[in-house]
Amino acid sequence: MTDDLFHQTMPFAARLGIEALEHSAGLVRARLAWDESLCTTGGVLHGGALMALADSAGAVCAFLNLPDGAQGTTTIESKTNFLRAIREGNAVATARPLHTGRKIIVVETEIRDDAGKLAAKITQTQAVL
Repeated sequence: MTDDLFHQTMPFAARLGIEALEHSAGLVRARLAWDESLCTTGGVLHGGALMALADSAGAVCAFLNLPDGAQGTTTIESKTNFLRAIREGNAVATARPLHTGRKIIVVETEIRDDAGKLAAKITQTQAVL
């Protein structure tokens, strides 16, 4: 699978190096490799980088669940719980729709490390445009 859906619609995702793994209306997976340039003190992957990964995966998930006639979505709310640091390897985001309405789409995203341990849980609300 190519990264076209992520990179053409969100150039920032390309700049960060976010890689699309799979995408469908029911599940979107994307990966961000640990890189020193994306870290805070102690080699911890920056929370903002993790939030950008989650926002990108969530946006694609919302887009794939748009109602007929909609043009796109925009994030209007995002809540993140950070549960563990990622100091190496990859951060893998898995986004699933919780609610797909005519005006609002709610997506839940989990970010896990390479060992499968939960690093962050994100709930995101997207307005339908």
